[in-house]
Amino acid sequence: MTDVPARGGRTTGDAERAPIGRRAFIGYVLAGATLAVAADLRLGTPAHAAVPSAPQIPELYDLEDLQTDAARPTSALIKIVLNEDGTASFELPRMEVGQGITTSTAMIIAEELDLPVDKVHVTLAPARPELVFNQLTGGSNSTVSTFTPVRVAAAIARESLLEAAAIELGSAVALLKSKGGVIYAPDGSSLSYGSLATKAASRTVKAVEAELKPASSFAVIGKPHGRDDARLAVTGQKKFAMDLQVPDALPTMVCRPPTLNGSPESVRNRVTVLAMPGVTDVAMVDTGVAVRAKTFGQCIDAVRALDVDWAPGPVEGESDETILARLRKAELPLAVPKIPALAETVEADFTFMFRSSAALEPNCAIADVRSDRATVWAGLKSPIVAQGDIAKSLGLPQSAVTVNVITGGGSFGHKLFGDAAIEAAKISKAMGKPVKLMWHRADEPRQGRVHPMATSRIRAAYLAGEVLTFEQRHTSIVTDFAHGLGEMITSTADKLPTGLGGLGFSETIFTLTQELPYNFGVVTQLLSETDARFNTGSMRNIYSPDVACANELVIDQLARKMGRDPLAFRLAFLKNDRVKAALRKVADVGRWGRPMPAGMAQGIAVHSEYKGATAVLVEIDCRPETVNRKIHNAVTGPRVTKAVIAVDAGLVVNPEGLEAQMLGGVSDGIALALTSSLHLRDGHFLEASWDNYFYTRQWNVPLDFECVVMPSDSEQPGGAGEAGVAASVAAVACAYARATGTVPTRFPINHDTLSFEVKPFIPPVPESPSDGLSHTY
Repeated sequence: MTDVPARGGRTTGDAERAPIGRRAFIGYVLAGATLAVAADLRLGTPAHAAVPSAPQIPELYDLEDLQTDAARPTSALIKIVLNEDGTASFELPRMEVGQGITTSTAMIIAEELDLPVDKVHVTLAPARPELVFNQLTGGSNSTVSTFTPVRVAAAIARESLLEAAAIELGSAVALLKSKGGVIYAPDGSSLSYGSLATKAASRTVKAVEAELKPASSFAVIGKPHGRDDARLAVTGQKKFAMDLQVPDALPTMVCRPPTLNGSPESVRNRVTVLAMPGVTDVAMVDTGVAVRAKTFGQCIDAVRALDVDWAPGPVEGESDETILARLRKAELPLAVPKIPALAETVEADFTFMFRSSAALEPNCAIADVRSDRATVWAGLKSPIVAQGDIAKSLGLPQSAVTVNVITGGGSFGHKLFGDAAIEAAKISKAMGKPVKLMWHRADEPRQGRVHPMATSRIRAAYLAGEVLTFEQRHTSIVTDFAHGLGEMITSTADKLPTGLGGLGFSETIFTLTQELPYNFGVVTQLLSETDARFNTGSMRNIYSPDVACANELVIDQLARKMGRDPLAFRLAFLKNDRVKAALRKVADVGRWGRPMPAGMAQGIAVHSEYKGATAVLVEIDCRPETVNRKIHNAVTGPRVTKAVIAVDAGLVVNPEGLEAQMLGGVSDGIALALTSSLHLRDGHFLEASWDNYFYTRQWNVPLDFECVVMPSDSEQPGGAGEAGVAASVAAVACAYARATGTVPTRFPINHDTLSFEVKPFIPPVPESPSDGLSHTY
């Protein structure tokens, strides 16, 4: 490689001999027609200390560390390109699903490059196998792992532009100033980035050193910024997979089995269905019978008309009760360590039912499969894994499969899996034609990915005002980690803390995420999983909502047994100052302890994960007039009337985006605590579509919501995408217990009330509505 001068005259030869400072990194100017740059973070990989006995593993090395370590080796393969029109282009190797990472990434580039945010164009990278583990979106890790590589690349670009401008303007680099995409010389002359894009380009790949801006000089990062796609979204112009116009790709839907994961054996009336208006193709695949037609309405009509012989699925005849019995048999025993004879214990046993992780956008994908190649368009958070799975299902080499990543309308873990993309490819191959596959709303909860049913048992011992032991045994239906996190664990095994090498994928992820931030003596949190027959996934925040809900309910019980206020009790035992600060803030803003009418109460809870901390205070109304209120087609019950959340997410790139994430997290928490679950009966889930899967609705959203972004002196961002969920579930549960005087043990609280008429399973989808306007109000 050619040595090139860097800031301060240092060359790569110097860089190899001299220690690199905290803000100095090695990167590359890439060969090309215009300026292209990349970061290299393989140097300086942090070493992690051995795990002492007192702290829990996530306090020293957590899932964020694992994902960041796995992504680091290929950081040099993602690049920023400067264009001749003065804009910068960046293909983000993550998926935008509404969390706002295209906006925050544009802000990061704009900050380091001294370019207006609207001149930074962030798109989504297609599947790139060479990125290995650097193209997986999950675990609230996108900004954590891309923050420094993106900044380094942008800093290199700015430095290269300054060097090119110095030659053109006849000035020293140190005397030049960059601002708003223009470089100014002391004499007032200037050059735009666009005019320098080709001049700053390199004919060869060169290693250079770049120094990042100090946080004190940030002008973009940390300032509220509206979403780059907000106007497109509210005007209906934003493009999702089903908005793409791929030649000859016609609407396609699948007639699915009446039981979970059943399979088709034969179609009795194929010829009749083919003769229906608009229908072009009928094909049997392993997941059902696919129909292709000119419109989705015609697809629905055809799906409803199909007469299919079905083989039963693997959970034929199973129900909530039988699956719970299986879980009970798999539970690990509680084994209290030796404690003084006078110590007392609090014991609790909680059950968390199956939940759907379906997003607002249903599963969908476009596929065009030919004899020697395939192209797929879909919202995929793990596109490389999907690309491999598609290739395997088609009998093609992975290099013959092109996977284009499309912005998704939500995910909540659903789009970590390529289910729809794989299915679309199989259908396209079977039909020999391009297809635009969309799952029906009824398909999502009945055949889609679900959050596993689980139990969580806790035993805590206390004496003389101190908690001596806290044991938790969490037992769950198997969580599927075949979307890439499992392979990521294998690849980073040498970095994992001592004791994790022999654990399975689920147990490793559980151990790397679960942290009880209290000084409770001997603390043990263990996971056991059983029964792999269900379609499960890493629903938002994975294990934490259930685990934290159970923990915080027990902490309230401990406080009551020991005659302490729940807030004061938590503050006395919390060992993390960031968690304490967040808790104090919500207590202050939410006026903890204020008088409330009978049947109403406050609840408070905390959670520590993703290099940050959250605390939530809610107020709940459980009075009869609220619980029994009538709303058309609604599940009402208790209502959360106020929510305050304080979040410490380290260095915050976009406070406006963070607040939106926290509002979503609180809404998730309310749903998980009160209303949203699936009912398993006779081998199938009863729910079908959003009209009977009761996520938080407008009539259950708090009228009073406030998010406080805590100040932080961290120079690195923490994870935020999932951070608001766990403490929200727990706070709602604690508030309900205080308002009613009864500690809930099954979640959601209304699960035992079946409040809807079950839609039929044959045909598997309801008729297309023809009177929608009559149901508006």
